[in-house]
Amino acid sequence: MKRDIGKNPGGRPFTPIDKEQFEKLCALQCTAVEIANFFHCSHDTITNFCKEQYGGKTFAEAFAELRSPGLTSLRRNQFAMAEKNVAMAIWLGKQYLGQKDNIGVSGNLTVEDDPLTKAIKDGI
Repeated sequence: MKRDIGKNPGGRPFTPIDKEQFEKLCALQCTAVEIANFFHCSHDTITNFCKEQYGGKTFAEAFAELRSPGLTSLRRNQFAMAEKNVAMAIWLGKQYLGQKDNIGVSGNLTVEDDPLTKAIKDGI
């Protein structure tokens, strides 16, 4: 059933949801609650909108498809940032290239006990 805005005999008026704006909010990784708040409607309205506009899909199913442009944009921005930001370059290397920090220990390492532990070991 297509939503006819403003014509709902015996019930609440329908809340108009702009499909293009909805898709942009999904690309920004907004949750269903955040999207509902943006459109001043309930979570159920968002669920029903998804079923009507995306072939019976739930919000989660529609969101899984609609979020990908935002993820691509984020990744593009991170790689651009890595060109000028050493910390970002290191983080991306760890995430995508399997790089890690190697902490090597060489030589003799001795650990001294604190005074209380030493006294207990000495039997005082």
